[in-house]
Amino acid sequence: MSAAVHEKGPGVEPDSIEFPEITPPDDHARSDAIALHDKLVKPAGSLGRLEELGVWIAACQGQSPPRPFTRPRVIVFAGDHGVAAKGVSAYPAEVTGQLLGTMLTGGAAINVLAAAAGASVRVVDMAVDTEAPATRSIGEFKVRRGSGSIDVEDALTADEAKQAIRAGIAIADAEVDGGADLLIPGDLGIGNSTPASVLVAALTGSEPVAVVGRGSGIDDDAWMRKAAAVRDALRRARAVLADPVALLRTTAGADIAAMAGFLAQAAVRRTPVVLDGLVACAAALVAEDLAPGARRWWVAGQRTAEPAHALALEHLDLGPLLELDVRLGEGTGAVTALPLLMMAARVLAETATHDQAGVSGPVIPATAT
Repeated sequence: MSAAVHEKGPGVEPDSIEFPEITPPDDHARSDAIALHDKLVKPAGSLGRLEELGVWIAACQGQSPPRPFTRPRVIVFAGDHGVAAKGVSAYPAEVTGQLLGTMLTGGAAINVLAAAAGASVRVVDMAVDTEAPATRSIGEFKVRRGSGSIDVEDALTADEAKQAIRAGIAIADAEVDGGADLLIPGDLGIGNSTPASVLVAALTGSEPVAVVGRGSGIDDDAWMRKAAAVRDALRRARAVLADPVALLRTTAGADIAAMAGFLAQAAVRRTPVVLDGLVACAAALVAEDLAPGARRWWVAGQRTAEPAHALALEHLDLGPLLELDVRLGEGTGAVTALPLLMMAARVLAETATHDQAGVSGPVIPATAT
């Protein structure tokens, strides 16, 4: 299925974008996977969440046993944020462009972790505040340099917000058409936890003090500046809360808007996604509003110490696979969880059944827990 998204007709808010109805993962494959687990040479439920994960993978693929993943892809959405000038990060804004160069040469943490986990990495410059030559090859979808400072102005124009969402849709389509069977959205951008925290606060009905964390490792003074920026931006976000595209325009930035479109379209294309940290989960909250039911195609790779991240996961009803305090972003926490998905799929595909192994089953049937 290609990118099926269109603007709504006359009389409807012009910022609105509509996705087709999301088809849930396959219930028959889910039931078959549960039944298969009961036949394998192990006590039923003895592999805990690995069994649940394998069942989810089978449902996403529409077959049991599931296929082992062959082309997991990390897509890093990079962008700068005007609010970083307010001193909300431990690092200066120019670090985004510097890290982008490191990522392109394979020296960033996400490159190393992805290679170890068997995934490949693609970087997309959506709004990095640079025109450095290194970024030209990844700037096909670039919307602008940086974003507005969301405490006092919109992050994007209405047209830029829609352009970024469409870019995310096009990227998801290209990856799935290219053979990607598992997607991981990553983030790169100094100050990006501030707009992410605003989105989470707006969509969960939380107050600034409940969502503002330490991000890149800020001190108390920077935390107070960040809390003030989130407070001011949240006032503006609440005025457009009913329209997810307007919310992205007001509060997000091209990188987060593109990630939201990417996540929604991945669900349209029936492709499983592993979510990383706060920024990805903030985009996921908006994506769920854009395409209700999309969250059934996602699994949470981890939970960080960011309070807004925990709120977002709770709102999405997603339990994390790992809690290793990985707070770098870039997709690193999700990639760290990738081997668990690989193992969960292979357990169903390769473990012998009681009949195949000639091993007797339990004398007393297992009881539901």
